[in-house]
Order: sequence, then C-alpha cells, then structure tokens
Amino acid sequence: MSHQPLSVAVIGAGMAGRSHAAGYRQVNTVFGEGLPPVRLAAIADANEPLARDAARRYGFERAVLSWEEVVEDSSIDAISIVVGNSLHRPIAEAAIAAGKHVLCEKPLAGSMDDARAMVALEADADVVTAVGYTYRRSPAVAAIRDHVQSRELGELTLFDGRYWCDYACDPRGPLSWRFRGGPGSGALADIGAHVIDAGQFVCGPVVSVSGAVLSTQIAKRPLPLGAVVGHNAAPVSEETGEVENEDTAVFSARFESGLSATFSVSRTAFGMPNGLAFDVYGLGGRASFDWHRPSEYLFDDPQPEARTRGARQVIVGPQMPYFAGGYPMEAPGVGGGNAEMFVYQCRAFLDQIVGTPDPLPPNATFADGLHTMQIIQAVVQSAQSDGAAVEIPTH
Repeated sequence: MSHQPLSVAVIGAGMAGRSHAAGYRQVNTVFGEGLPPVRLAAIADANEPLARDAARRYGFERAVLSWEEVVEDSSIDAISIVVGNSLHRPIAEAAIAAGKHVLCEKPLAGSMDDARAMVALEADADVVTAVGYTYRRSPAVAAIRDHVQSRELGELTLFDGRYWCDYACDPRGPLSWRFRGGPGSGALADIGAHVIDAGQFVCGPVVSVSGAVLSTQIAKRPLPLGAVVGHNAAPVSEETGEVENEDTAVFSARFESGLSATFSVSRTAFGMPNGLAFDVYGLGGRASFDWHRPSEYLFDDPQPEARTRGARQVIVGPQMPYFAGGYPMEAPGVGGGNAEMFVYQCRAFLDQIVGTPDPLPPNATFADGLHTMQIIQAVVQSAQSDGAAVEIPTH
C-alpha cells in the first residue's frame, strides 16, 4: 500500500455534494487496508457559506468559490462533480485535461451532445472516470441481483420499478434549476435515472421503451429570491416562471433478455419522501425492495409445504454484499442507509484509482451514464409520438 496521500475534492456543497464529502471522509474505515491516506483537500461552491460549512463539517482543508480553482490545483488527484447537470461536461473536460480522476453525479450531462462528448473523452482518458449510481451499493439491492443472476427466481417474467417522491408537491416551491431544461430533464432525469439504473443493474440492459406519458402537475412556480439548496424551500418572489419539464413519467420497457418492465417516476407523489422501490417476478419466485425500508427485502419462492408459502422478510446482514467490513457493527438488523452507499461508492472510485487488491466492484462508467440518458431520451420520444415504441441505440 502506498503511503503517499491521495488528495480529493468535491465540487458542489449541496445535499449530494455533502454526501460525497462524507463518503470520502469514511473510505478508510471500511473494508481492507488497500487505500493510502486520503487528503480531504477542498470543497468548491459559489455559495461561500455553504462551501465553508461543508468543509468544516466533513474535515476538508479549505472552501473555495470556483471549480476552476480545484481543477488548477496540481496537488488534487481526484474530484467529485456534484453540481447542475449543464456544468458536468466543462468541469469533466478541464479536470481530465489536468490529469484528475473524475466521479460525476448522475445524470451524466445536461444534454445528449455533452454526454457523447464525455464518453469520447473517457475512451481516450488516462484517468479513472465514473458515474454515481449509489443504489447499486445497497446490500439488499445487490443481494436481489445475486438471486436473479443465480436464477433462483426462475425465468423472469416482469420487472416493476418506481421512484416516487414528494419534494415538488408544494406549488410555492421555488423555480430552481431542477424545473428547467425541457422534457426529460425533470423527474425522469433527477430520480428516474436511479430506478432505470437499478433495473439494469438487476436485470441487464434496456433495449426499447414504449407507452410513455409525461405530465406536469404544477405548471408555474415562484422565482427564488436567493440560492436554492437541494430540494429545500427558499424565499420566493411574487413573480412566477414556467416549469419546463415533467413532474411525472410512466413508461414500459423491454430488456435485452426479452423481459418486460414497467417504470413510473414522480416528484409530486404526496407522502413519499424517497420512494425508490421495485419488484422482480419470475416463474419460480419474486423479490421486492423498498428504500423506505432499506435494511430488508421480501423474498418468495416455492416452499416444501404449500401451506407456509408466501413472501418472507429477509433482514440485511453479513451474508450480503457490502455488509461484512462495511459497517462498524456487523450484526443483522442494525440498519444502514444512504450515507453508507456513498462511502462504498467513493471507496470503489478510489480503489480503482490506486488498484486496491480485492477492490469493490467498479462504479458505472460514462458510457453507462450515456446509455441511461439514451433511455430517457427514448422515453421523451415515445411520449411525443403517442406512446410509440423507441429502440435504444447499441454500442
């Protein structure tokens, strides 16, 4: 193991940026000893109080006000990009040109042209590039994937995925950047990207979509009077602006295996703070996951006694991926959630950079992120064509 510190920075100090920052702080507390010391170098955000607070909370050396300052710092080895989607490409291009490794939040970019440019950049880059899909790091989700791959559910018959949230239910919520950008850039890109990736992680690549419908429940929102952090409320003016993208999206899909799927996403589903969930059905069993109960999943398969057949609760524990070595208390039923998944994601990113022996599975690539964006684009095309089937480009 190298004793030369690996220097990291986070660009963006909002709720996801803080999750990356906390993740880097914890990477050497989980799993093996394969990483060198990690130097927490900088948090960058144009909102100076937010940047300073994040740096203080998570032990970073300094707060800076521009991403350019991070990119120009030759002592920084790796960065997380956790800002508005339209900034992903210019930051990634500059960082890779400066020889820095890049972990980019999803969706990969603000446009298809930007995403394709980033994939082309990845193909020629001599650095590690990755996209953040944290739900891949859930022990329960990874365990369900193992059930599917070992064919314990038999031939698969249906995947039903949804991501229902309520962060946009309040019509007085400010018109932040999340409500700009046109069809596909709303709930579909923000939260739909996660459930699409979860479906592909468990069941393989999606090759076509159909029957798509996009809808907007709140057509106008008040303009904010200052910075808006994450999904938080903020002071607003009496002036309003048009919401440019969807609150809700539903569509059908087909996986490469021929498996059929249904997906629905919404940011106006009242009472659902963070409702990613899915069910996988097969001829010989089914598995169900709900993020509101992250430390368990339901599993059902034929029992020797028909009278006792039915779904049973499986509690996450050391027998599942990521648990052994990934929790301070390695005992079934002790919980777990969002923060740990960011730790595992950051650890996997740094594992790949340094070539850690027995590393965690690598993160999704820029090419994976582009594929998810192509699915989102196909959903928009289907919705604009009265639900017509749209094929996903293959590479």
